[in-house]
Amino acid sequence: MSPSSKLSLSSTVPIINSSFSMPRLGFGIYQSPPNVCVNSCLTALQAGYRHIDSAQFYRNEAEMGAAVRQSGIPRSEVFLTTKILSSGGSPEKTYQKCLDSVKNIDPREDGYVDLFLIHSASSGRAGRKEFWQALERLVDAKKARSIGVSNFGIGQIEEMKGYARIWPPQVNQIELHPWNQQREIVDYCNSQNIIVEAYCPLVRNMKAYDETLVAIAKKHGQATGPVLIRYGLQKGWVPLPKSDTPSRIEANADVFGFDLDPEDMTTLDDLDQGAQGAIVEAVDNS
Repeated sequence: MSPSSKLSLSSTVPIINSSFSMPRLGFGIYQSPPNVCVNSCLTALQAGYRHIDSAQFYRNEAEMGAAVRQSGIPRSEVFLTTKILSSGGSPEKTYQKCLDSVKNIDPREDGYVDLFLIHSASSGRAGRKEFWQALERLVDAKKARSIGVSNFGIGQIEEMKGYARIWPPQVNQIELHPWNQQREIVDYCNSQNIIVEAYCPLVRNMKAYDETLVAIAKKHGQATGPVLIRYGLQKGWVPLPKSDTPSRIEANADVFGFDLDPEDMTTLDDLDQGAQGAIVEAVDNS
């Protein structure tokens, strides 16, 4: 990864086995209700974000797409992600469910999503295979430019070799922040050139008053949120901060005017609690 001081809101990371790239900072919209989501996405786009992360489970895919159309920004300049969590009931119905997501987001005849993920590894090997083969069909149909996984451990990614035409998955989106650094799966993904996306990089504000974090924030004249996002960027992750508060959406994008020094990074690294530090899910690497 390039030196952090050279990062900007327009920085991207190349996607393996692809001509496409992904913006280094994304905007998450989990639990953003439909009546709020369009405005939040518009605020994010106006603040300079060019990467938004939704999911079927979030029930706001259409609002994400509508915001891009309303913004006037060309579709090709915004990176849009969604995910599938539950089967349609058969391989064909699961594929159709994925196609429906793409239509919800980008209803043009040649509409597409930039990234489609399997949301969870919890469906068992047969479920994971069904999901992955549906996503491979999306790539074949030019309805998804890249495909990947979320909450997958090492064994589950290795297992994919038994049924995948496209391997490795181009992305693994997992919970990452100083208290849950998941170093084993991160190191594995780095070794395979799988992009590591970080959800819950702000720990849902649960650590806003942590003394160590507050001290580093004060040192840099920053709020704790931007420090956590900056930490993720400097670790080489793609953070996906989420907020529906316009001022915070803007502040969370304004993280390119300062660097955390090596001492700061080491201090934050030392906060790791392993799987116990997870607030959603630590992956299973068996």
